[in-house]
Amino acid sequence: MSISRIIISFCLACILVLSFATKAIAFCGFYVGGANAQLFNKASQVIIARNGDRTILTMANDFQGAVKDFAMVVPVPVAIKREQVHVGKRTTVEKLDAFSQPRLVEYFDPNPCDVERQRESDVPESSTALPPSPRRTSKPQGRDLGVTVEDTFKVNEYEIVILSAKESNGLETWLRQNGYNIPKGASELLSPYIKQKLKFFVAKIDMKEFDKSGFQVLRPLQIAYESPKFMLPIRLGMINSRGEQDLVVYILSPKGQVELTNYRTVKVPTDKAIPEYIKSEFGNFYQATFQKVYEREQKKVAFLEYAWNVSNCDPCSSDPPTATELKEAGVFWESNGNMPQRRRAAGATFITRLHVRYTRDKFPEDLMFQETGNQENFQGRYVMNHPFKGNLSCEAGKKYQQTLRPRLEQEASTLANLTGWSIRDINSKIDFSIAQPKKTTQNTQFWRNVWDDNTAK
Repeated sequence: MSISRIIISFCLACILVLSFATKAIAFCGFYVGGANAQLFNKASQVIIARNGDRTILTMANDFQGAVKDFAMVVPVPVAIKREQVHVGKRTTVEKLDAFSQPRLVEYFDPNPCDVERQRESDVPESSTALPPSPRRTSKPQGRDLGVTVEDTFKVNEYEIVILSAKESNGLETWLRQNGYNIPKGASELLSPYIKQKLKFFVAKIDMKEFDKSGFQVLRPLQIAYESPKFMLPIRLGMINSRGEQDLVVYILSPKGQVELTNYRTVKVPTDKAIPEYIKSEFGNFYQATFQKVYEREQKKVAFLEYAWNVSNCDPCSSDPPTATELKEAGVFWESNGNMPQRRRAAGATFITRLHVRYTRDKFPEDLMFQETGNQENFQGRYVMNHPFKGNLSCEAGKKYQQTLRPRLEQEASTLANLTGWSIRDINSKIDFSIAQPKKTTQNTQFWRNVWDDNTAK
């Protein structure tokens, strides 16, 4: 049986477009795994490209159920016209997600006995890090309900209606009468947006056009508009919620990091050395780590997972987005067609990745943002150090081996603190034998040391 529901998107109510490697200071190493938004259930994704009062908002729909039941209601600051709406590519969202996701990197300890290699190394003595890896339907009538249909139009498979309303009960009634399956409680959450005199962007699917398109999933909708307000209304997204919801926002700006003004923003734990075996369990590790810090912060903060200029990365979890991909994501300030693509891609675009897990009681307000000139780089980065497992018979090798046990125990302790996992279970998965000196094999024929000419038959 299909799941009938309406997705009330977290759109913007305004212009929001929304002793070895562990001590390395530089962000580098070999990328081996990442934690993308798909790790989290009910994770919605929004791209906000913003410069000044201009915004291009990209909404990736996470609707589950029959496509014919899909609907989206988005508060917007102005009445949107047909030319301000575009159907984007899902790969655009996937690209920014892959580029900015929390990541696992690995280092390999050098052979402590190989003095020549240490001397010939180009890596500064203060760092043992390896170099980074390469890289038209008729207009419904609703004036008797206080609802005005500002415009109706089609954009590919989407049927769009732009509404204004005088009171929330009338708007809820209008939506129900026109086939939108609004959950109970919608009126209460619609009311604040009506008081702010926002418009409502309402979309549903034209099934004939969708079937002709050949797409198996809904494509993102993009909206362009101007407004001085820089906020993201998330309260409507709580109508359908039966619990916690995850929202990942990728904010693109020519200035620098974007911050929340009405909620604290906390950086996720980073640069933590964790055991080798997490390589095959990184998704579970990051989910547990995020949940632990979410609970520690009393479930009412946003988390910064990534902040960097999109022209580069260190280490790269995917190639930086090209000029074409940035344009598809809504970047309109690097659209000078006379510039070479390489230069345009390396221009002034900064990405801030914010991850919000929210419930109705912990996030009673919409998200309010501000742009900053802060260009400081940050990423959720976790480090896996591979001990050297070759011949350690030299004096330096023996000293190195003596450091392994404390190091492995520290990695286990760090993992337990990050995730809340049992230290006993963690220790059972760590190979502590590499920290033990290898026993030399004794000659059982002890007499050979006495008799050079053994004549025994």
